[in-house]
Amino acid sequence: MAFCTHDAMTADDGGAPDAGARPFRAPAHPYRWAMLAGVWLVYFSFGLFVASMAPLVAPITAELGISHGAMGVVLGAWPLVYIASSIPAGALIDRVGPRRSLMLCTVLIVLSGVLRGVAEDYLSMFLAVAVFGVGGPLISIGAPKVMSLWFEGRERGVAMGIYISGPAVGNIAALSLTNSVMMPLHGGDWRAVLFAYAGVAALCGALWALVSAHPASRAMERRIAGEPRRPQIEVFRELLSEPVVRLVLAMSVGMFVFNHGLNNWLPEILRAGGMNAAVAGYWASIPTAVGIFAALTIPRLATEDRRLPVLGLLFLAAGAATMLLHLSAGPLLVVGLACQGVARGAMMAVAVLVLVESPGVDSRNSGAAGGLFFSAAEVGGVLGPVLVGALHDLTGGFAAALHMMTAICAALLLLLSRLRSLMR
Repeated sequence: MAFCTHDAMTADDGGAPDAGARPFRAPAHPYRWAMLAGVWLVYFSFGLFVASMAPLVAPITAELGISHGAMGVVLGAWPLVYIASSIPAGALIDRVGPRRSLMLCTVLIVLSGVLRGVAEDYLSMFLAVAVFGVGGPLISIGAPKVMSLWFEGRERGVAMGIYISGPAVGNIAALSLTNSVMMPLHGGDWRAVLFAYAGVAALCGALWALVSAHPASRAMERRIAGEPRRPQIEVFRELLSEPVVRLVLAMSVGMFVFNHGLNNWLPEILRAGGMNAAVAGYWASIPTAVGIFAALTIPRLATEDRRLPVLGLLFLAAGAATMLLHLSAGPLLVVGLACQGVARGAMMAVAVLVLVESPGVDSRNSGAAGGLFFSAAEVGGVLGPVLVGALHDLTGGFAAALHMMTAICAALLLLLSRLRSLMR
């Protein structure tokens, strides 16, 4: 098993350090499932805000007087900040542990939501969304860190699939309820909707604070704090010396161009095909609903010997989605949305599994490895929405952007063939 450390934890005390230097095994403490539930809640609030802007593009652009291209830059603001903050966030999580890191994450999510609600122009909205990029890495990196500490073996794949369903459910809530329920409930005031979502995130943060205050969690935190530290530059240099790590980082860029580009613009793509805002919101929730099922099932099936073939099938599903989304309605559009859901629900989880169980990665540097992964990936997170918005302004539609994403999926398959050669 790739995760190992010099300290061990007994199964009965939930985290007492062992004086010996035998390999680390995740504790069998039953509270690990409560920790998983707490992570799920924080990730749910993250997913809620990731998708909260997409259904509100029309009223926001109209009130603030900004173009689709400018809105694409706003939608890409948080991934842009995420790139710079991922590596420091990974180092912070390795140093202070995920409990306090995820608390800070929820504070920043709530702050971003409130600032969005009071934004008065393009710049203030850009900055409000950018704040989200400071908190985002803390959950994206912290969640796999929690899984590496509390779960192992096949159970780890199950746990990763479960926690990744959190942002998927948050996406569904935002896409399906914003225009059909929340906007009418708040009299068409998009600012009030964002304030309400900030309240939900605050509640999730409070529940995480309660769950993570358990003695077993604090014992785990003390164990992390007691581990010997190495300079982060040395850790990053060691990680980047691994060819598999470098290739997974390159692949992460393409995966996030696909995910963020379609996640942020899908309602508008569907509206361009003739749907109204409420109907487009319901249809845009199909990939997220399918993604939940994919997140719960595919990572556990992606055992070590099947991981790369599974990743290849996910890239094929992503490519099929980009081609079928050219359609405005009908069964094939449903198939395309389902393919998008399968890809977005499981691609990241399987790629992270490849990364965290690759040579040179263990529980001591998994936060740093996650920081590198998401720092690289969010380059694609920025490019995705920005390129889609810019291509729309240049061409007057979304066809060119979808063709671009098809080409990216083909490139991912080529990189995967290289990864297969390295893994052999």
